[in-house]
Amino acid sequence: MTSYRAGLISGALAMAFVGSSAAVSPLLTDYPVLTGQAWRYAAAALLLLGYLWLRRLPWVRVGRSDWARLVLLAATGLAAFNVCLLQAARHTDPPVLGAIVGAAPLVLAIIGPLLAGRRPSLLVATSAVIVVVGVGTVLGGGHFSLPGVLWSLGALAGECLFSLLAVPLLPRLGPVRVSAYTCALAGVMLALAALLVERSDVATVPTGVEVLSLAFLAVFVTAVAFALWYAAVGSLGVDRAGLLAGLVPVAATLIAVGIDTTTLSLQVLLGAVLVGAGVSLGMLPPRRRPGGGEAGRGGQRPASRRSAQVEQVGGLP
Repeated sequence: MTSYRAGLISGALAMAFVGSSAAVSPLLTDYPVLTGQAWRYAAAALLLLGYLWLRRLPWVRVGRSDWARLVLLAATGLAAFNVCLLQAARHTDPPVLGAIVGAAPLVLAIIGPLLAGRRPSLLVATSAVIVVVGVGTVLGGGHFSLPGVLWSLGALAGECLFSLLAVPLLPRLGPVRVSAYTCALAGVMLALAALLVERSDVATVPTGVEVLSLAFLAVFVTAVAFALWYAAVGSLGVDRAGLLAGLVPVAATLIAVGIDTTTLSLQVLLGAVLVGAGVSLGMLPPRRRPGGGEAGRGGQRPASRRSAQVEQVGGLP
């Protein structure tokens, strides 16, 4: 139960950090997007690798299949996710984009268990629906177009793959290594994309405010948040951890209210209550059955010993 509680705290903190990026990102509107993201991920990778070195942890061999999965994770969950998010923002209003990407908890609640060889939990799936409705309520309505919806769906796919592809890697590599390697790979991918798309703009010198903003994103929204998130996925399982993704728009809105860039409305309060209710319901500790199964996880044991290890790994390496 201690690991379960630690996973809950880690996941909630990770999503709070991610939500805080909404207060920092507007400060980077004049800086080349892909270049900024490349610097962000490169800096985060150096911080995470530095942490591993300071801890003097033993080297863990990464096999070819692991590298293939890491590359795919970095390409879809980080690099492509950022590109889709950027393009979607150009074709649709932020509330619509946020509502579509905010459906991630429901996708993870269904796909996560299926990939682990078990039935989705009715409790977690129901909780995910409540969370998604709450996210939609917080974000409200807005204008949308077909290209905007398609790019938003691409961002949703990247958001889900960021967690799903990491699950088999966590038992051997741990949250920090997975975060460090994917950030390094994404940094290289985005740097190449910046050279192709932004060309001479990659040499743009950031202002002092932009340097501080990029540093905040690299340290807290990337290095710290990623490691905390993967620790939560290992402890809670990807389906339950996915519910915490609904906290991102709530945290972003509350921070915006705190810095007086928006006002707190009844609609936002209602949405926050729904998100909180959905997360609380889905995070109820799994009930053990006499035979050893968990009623809260579909009423059957994991399909294999490997699946059980994947779901129970938690904590920083």
